[in-house]
This record gives sequence, structure tokens and C-alpha cells, in this order.
Amino acid sequence: MDPKQITDSENDTENVKEKLRPSVSDSDAFEAVLQHVGEMGLYQKLLFLAMAPFGFVFAFNYYTQMFITATPNHWCRVPELEHLDVEIRRNLTTVTTTEGWENCLMYDANWTQVLQNMVVPSNTTLVPCKNGWEFHLTNIPYHTVVSERGWVCENASNVPFAQSMAFVGSFLGGILFGWMADFYGRVPALMGTYLIALIGGVGSIYTSGLWDFAFCRFLVGMSFDSCFVIIYILVLEYVGPTYRSLVGNISIALFYGGGAIMLPWVSIWLGDWRKLLWFTIAPLLIIFFIPFVIPESARWLSSRGRSKKAIEVLRRFEKLNGKKIPDDILDEFVISSNKQKISNESLKDVFKSHHLRKMLFILSITGMFGVVVFDALVRLSQGLGLDFFVTFTMVSATEVPSVILVAVTLDRFGRRKLTFVPTVLTAILVMTAAFVPKGIPRVAIAVLARFMTNMTLTVLMQWTAELLPTPVRASGSSFVHVVSFLATMVSPFIAFSERLWFALPFIIISGISLSAASITLLLPETKGRQMPQTIIDGEKIVQSNTLCGNNAESEEQDLP
Repeated sequence: MDPKQITDSENDTENVKEKLRPSVSDSDAFEAVLQHVGEMGLYQKLLFLAMAPFGFVFAFNYYTQMFITATPNHWCRVPELEHLDVEIRRNLTTVTTTEGWENCLMYDANWTQVLQNMVVPSNTTLVPCKNGWEFHLTNIPYHTVVSERGWVCENASNVPFAQSMAFVGSFLGGILFGWMADFYGRVPALMGTYLIALIGGVGSIYTSGLWDFAFCRFLVGMSFDSCFVIIYILVLEYVGPTYRSLVGNISIALFYGGGAIMLPWVSIWLGDWRKLLWFTIAPLLIIFFIPFVIPESARWLSSRGRSKKAIEVLRRFEKLNGKKIPDDILDEFVISSNKQKISNESLKDVFKSHHLRKMLFILSITGMFGVVVFDALVRLSQGLGLDFFVTFTMVSATEVPSVILVAVTLDRFGRRKLTFVPTVLTAILVMTAAFVPKGIPRVAIAVLARFMTNMTLTVLMQWTAELLPTPVRASGSSFVHVVSFLATMVSPFIAFSERLWFALPFIIISGISLSAASITLLLPETKGRQMPQTIIDGEKIVQSNTLCGNNAESEEQDLP
């Protein structure tokens, strides 16, 4: 037989074999590779540890603006009295109130005459501060942006405005860097978030007014929370199913929670808002090491048809984990990658479906309410009647036990109950906090409320992933996340409403929590159900559950 004919015959045989080969999705092919390279080997453990600086940056990015814009005790400045002791000049300048003393009004007196007898004439009227303010660094033991620039009294709204601009940035940054992570890769997107945070952070130090400061905080906000979420996704894409929940939750509890607990005491130790910014900016310098330390996601490389590069990365896992991927498994992975099977289903199909559209809307509203309550509770820490730094530390310390409690009870009680009950308890606790004395009682209640809110948000994160079909799980989760954090623009103003009436922010938060609890009852229970693989599967889950029913338990299947 002619050699050419033999070659053609062999090629035809291979083509037939290829056609007869069972179709393997990119996900299935990579899971097979992961089983052989190790679900949680040495390389994955090193990646978990590598998440530490990213977790700290995540916490610093979110909370630093609270410490650089904290408001020290203050009252009207009277130049004629500056040679007197602090207590004397404060008592002469203004009147005392149930909360301490009046911050924004002073006696309209002849201060030369007052100095002669050290008494303010009776029936002296009160007027707004004429010569600025005097700041007493007792509750906040260092100068902040507020004390340097006089952002108090009639200028006090500058603080929530600047903070809200950071959340506008987080909305736009979430969209931008989420798109970059899918189009250009996880590592380039991660570097982009750190670059923009570095520019905004350094720029904030050299600002002098409101608009330049707000713009720089907007830039910093663009990196939140992509600065952590992208590395979080990347690492989980290398971890086997058995360990994903553990790695995901523990990384947040240790690194994000640790950064939050550390920040108040670093602020006091440094004693200056600019030094604090330099401290929180320093970890951003790891941007120069990211390409050499963090591997690109092999899952992402596979989805882009770059199987050769993906295998290069996987070889490193083989070496460090002491494993060997069989050639036939790698061949299947290469074939699956080269096919580049991309589902036609996308997020727009969710919006076309009445049931899934309603479900996504409820998830988004629940997320918005939960995040607003979480953020507002953090911002109210300064007004709970106890030391701001101690209160903040206590509230932040709830991250670890709340996540552990969710991990232990979620599969026993289900998603709906573990969202509804903590959210209702949050509403009750916050309403109670409004009418108990400041100090330890109010702080204790606020800590419990934050604990419950942490539980709600943790459950919601997993519930969202279990409700959204596979083709839209990532984009749908991103949509819910971005919309939720967009709502945090209002939380600074909720905290600010305390100046109108001390109980108002607590009543607002309580109302939001009750609203969130009510609408969670409309979501289907996913306990024991398989994750939906298609839009049709997702519709079936929504349709098969009544308002408060628990139909999922009658058809229990293990979640993958």
C-alpha cells in the first residue's frame, strides 16, 4: 500500500476516534487534572499563605478611610482665651449638653470683658463658631483630615461625601476589573487593582481640599474589593471541592479579619493620618512581585484555549506537590481546552427569564440591605459611648466565630433559615441599642448585631452561587456583589443622621434589616439540592419552591 494512503488511513482513524471520544467539558477535564495533581497540596497551601497580604490590603482599603476621617472632640475656637487651660476656655466658650458640650455654637460675648471676671453674662445668645474650631485629641488621639481641614459643623457633610465617592469607585472598579479578569486574565487584573489603589493612596496624602481628596478616595475605591476577590477566585480555582469552603472562609477570617483588628492600634501607634496612609499603602508594593509569585489561573488559560501555558503552570504544581498527571488525562485536558466550548447562555438569559430575573432581583436587594447594615454598624462604632478603637476591634473580632458558626450549621438548618433568623435578630438588636445607655450595654448589643450580619452575608454568598446556573454563576455573582456595594453609598449618611436624632440611624438600620428578612423568604431553599447547570434547571428550582416552603428537602441530593 502507498505510504501516503497508510498515513491518510491513520489520520482518518484518529479523526473517528476523536469524534467517538466522550465530550468532556473544560470544568470536568480540569477537575480530573486537579484530582491527580492534588486538591490541597503544598503549592495550594503556599497560595493560601500568599493570600495574607491581599487580605490585609482588603481590610485596609475598606476601613482606613474611617480612621483618617474620624472626628476628634472639638468646640469653637476663641483666640482671646487661648492662654487659659483647656477646661476653663471650653466652659467659657459654650454650653454643656447631655452629650458633653455644644460643638458648633459659642457665646456671642465680649471676651475682653469675660476675661476680667471669668464669667459669661447671663442671657448671652449662642452663635455659630466665628474663628474655626479647637480640637481636643482625647477620643481620637491624632490629627485627621477632619481636624486639619475643619470638616465639622456646617462642613461635616464633606466626610460622608468623600466616603461615598469611594463606594462609587468600587462600583465602577468592580465592573472594570471583573471584565479584565475574564478577558485579560486574573493576574493582570489583580495588578491593575493594586496600581490604581497605589495611585489613589499616595495621592490622598498630598491633597489639600475636598474635591482632590474625594477623587483620590474614588481611585482607591475602584480597587475595592477586586483587590482581594480576584486572588480569592484564582486560589479557589486551584483548590479541590473538598477544601474550597475551608480555604475561602478561613482566608477571610484570618487575613481580612486580622487586618481589621490590627488597624485601630496601628492608627494610635502612628499618631498621624498621613503616616497611617503610608502604612496601609506599603503592602501594595507587592504589585511588583505578583507576576513572579502568583500563577495565572489554569482554568482561565484553558477557557481561552491556551492549553500549552496552562500545562506549564500545572507542571509546577506537579513538582511542588510531588504528583504526576497521567498523559491521557493531560491529553483530555488539551482537547477540551482546544475545543473552547463556550455556552451560549449568558446573564442576559437570566434577565429574559421571569423566574430567574425575580430571583436575581431578590438576591441583589438582600445583598444591598445586608451590606448597608454591615457598613452602617461599622461607622456607628464611634458613637456607641465606648472608646472608638476598642469598639471597632470588638466588632471586627466577630468575623471568625460567625464564619465558623455558619460552616457548622448551614447544612443542618438550610440557607433560608440561616438568613432569615440572623437578619431578624439584627433588627431587634439594633432597635434595642437605640434605647439603651451608651457604653458597654450599647457596645455589647452592637457586637451581637454585627455578628448576626456577618452570618447573613456569609450565607448569602454561598446561596447566590447555589441558585445561579453554571453558565452565569460568575457573572451573576459579580452582578449581585457590585449592586450590593453600590448601596453602601448611603451608609455614611445613615451614620450622619445621628446628628439629627441619636436614635434615627438605629431605627433606619432596623427597618432595613426587617425588609431584608422578609424578602429572603421569597428565595428557594437549596439545602440538599444540586447546583443548577442550565437556565432551565435554575427555573425549576425557583418554580418548585413556595413562599415559605421547604420542598428542597423532599428531593435531597448532595451538592457538588
